Amino acid sequence: MDHYYEVSDLRVTFAGDSGRSVAVEDVSFYVEPGEVVCFVGESGSGKSVTQLAALQLLPVPPASIESGKVLLSGENLMQYKAQSATMRAIRGGEIGMIFQEPMTSLNPTKQIGLQITESAMLHLKLGRREAEEKAVDLLRQVGIPDPESRLRDYPHQFSGGMRQRIMIAIAMASDPKIIVADEPTTALDVTTQAQILELLTDLAKKNNIALILITHNLGIVARYAERIYVMYAGNVVESGGSMDIFARPHHPYTRGLIKAVPRLDLGEHRLIPIDGLPPSPGVRQPGCQFANRCPYAVDACRSKPSLDLIEGIHYCACHRKGEDFDLLESKDTEESHKTTEGLGEVLLSVKDLKVTYPIRKGLLNRKVGDLTILDGISFHIRRGETLGLVGESGCGKTTAARGILKLIEGTTGEVWLNGKEILSVPEKEFRPTRKNIQMIFQDPFSSLDPRVNVEDLVGEPLIIHHLVSGKEEYHQRVDELLRLVGLDPSLKDRVAHEFSGGQRQRVGIARALAADPDVIICDEPISALDVSIQAQIINLLEDLQEKMHLTYLFIAHDLAVVKHISHRVAVMYLGNIVEISDSEELYAHARHPYTKALLNAIPIPDPRVELEREHEMLRGEVPSVLMRPKGCCFAERCPFASEQCRQQKPVLQFDEKGHGTACWQIRQECGK
Repeated sequence: MDHYYEVSDLRVTFAGDSGRSVAVEDVSFYVEPGEVVCFVGESGSGKSVTQLAALQLLPVPPASIESGKVLLSGENLMQYKAQSATMRAIRGGEIGMIFQEPMTSLNPTKQIGLQITESAMLHLKLGRREAEEKAVDLLRQVGIPDPESRLRDYPHQFSGGMRQRIMIAIAMASDPKIIVADEPTTALDVTTQAQILELLTDLAKKNNIALILITHNLGIVARYAERIYVMYAGNVVESGGSMDIFARPHHPYTRGLIKAVPRLDLGEHRLIPIDGLPPSPGVRQPGCQFANRCPYAVDACRSKPSLDLIEGIHYCACHRKGEDFDLLESKDTEESHKTTEGLGEVLLSVKDLKVTYPIRKGLLNRKVGDLTILDGISFHIRRGETLGLVGESGCGKTTAARGILKLIEGTTGEVWLNGKEILSVPEKEFRPTRKNIQMIFQDPFSSLDPRVNVEDLVGEPLIIHHLVSGKEEYHQRVDELLRLVGLDPSLKDRVAHEFSGGQRQRVGIARALAADPDVIICDEPISALDVSIQAQIINLLEDLQEKMHLTYLFIAHDLAVVKHISHRVAVMYLGNIVEISDSEELYAHARHPYTKALLNAIPIPDPRVELEREHEMLRGEVPSVLMRPKGCCFAERCPFASEQCRQQKPVLQFDEKGHGTACWQIRQECGK
């Protein structure tokens, strides 16, 4: 059967110091008009390289497409050179591409109108006036308000979500038959992500465009994909219909990915990570590439499995496909509930925390006002508790953490630690207490000194805070800390770049633990990690909390992760806490319209569940802090806002369960 767009037996290698390494090996796939196909897998699995190679967008050298066919309407595109006029007409004409980071994909020196019309004029041979009319229509279709005037704006004048909409408009400008979207929402908030993906899939269906979506987010796959290709180490290990793969995954890697993801719709249970690490790009072993991480590997796995048909359109490359793996798996992951009962006394209390920055203008740089980032937030954390802090980018989560740590000037309010107020204490007096609050940062690579080995990174707090009495005790304590976070002490002479992302984050956790803190602030500690590595780090944090009775302030934008790890959750919007409650109570009975919108925007990695959910999207974007609303911070986007909401700021009101909500409409039971 001929397919509209088909890639078969694609093999890609890269030149390196030790010779050529295989990045993609014998990959085949197809897509039809109007179909949404997802490629899923960990970083380095070959998802993006496969699509870039098919379009001849890889740099040659070092890349080399050694074999394979790329058929578009039966025509083999590999017969054309990468820079030929025919291939350039196909790229951007027949096939559009949306890249992961729009700010680096858009030309910062050109108005966005020129960037859209350029594609229409080049591929559709339209005149300037016709191309501008098409650009205005496309901007309107992708939800850019006042498109006529915004044609003259530059990329930096748009938010991240708006820039991604512009990328979609550029991809659509040539009336393509195929769009390849490479992680188009990775850098976006969950509500913006939902808006973009709904827009993209709706446009694909409306215009009969084949959409190839590259992602590592299984929730996105479950919500939008019709067919799925699961990739590992440059190979397709399983493919088939979305419903079938999620209901009956046959490859152990697919099963591992699904089980490693926390879900909103399930009770609390321990995540099951995939053991080990994915191979470095280009590193291959004999036989099945997944064998060294597979709990079901047998002697037959020393030979490479073929991608065989199971039934229908479901294919799997595994020597043990068809076996009932459920019979081999442990059933010790019973549901549990993180309760606040039995927790200790209040350890950290934040009262009316505000952070402002001075606004300066003129030649003399005079202060003309204050810019409010945090607008008076209050919460407490008990000993042994995890408080999750969630919200969209720019809502003030990290600012709150840095304010508590006294790392930002212009912070006012009160921060009580172990019964002592620390915000008003001079830095010199506070320094001995600083060890009691430690931080795990979002990006472990940029937070670890690349010139210092792991022993010195982890051991530095021991020396600064005089926690060891000699060299022998120092070395013993460093080794103990590394073992505690699951690292072999023999690795302590290595520097940061010699570790994987997950290992670097373990080093960051060990460094935070070295000071023996009372509170650890985890600032997006897993957002830069792959799904299976995320599960390992989440389990590690939970194990350390249980073993050492640690207290966490856990900052994240992924509500499914926050629900899994937190006892209580505080939801932030534009510098305010709009809702706070026990984790289970919040997710079961969310009250604030913003919390409900966040929960609705998070896809659940099960297409059967997604079919039954309502996907009502939150419209608009977070206002700038320069244009903070007078009343409720959420009023401009809230479908239930009244005149009172627009004029008066609501305060948190708590019920008998300790469920606090800042909303004027709660008494009218808004949204019910």
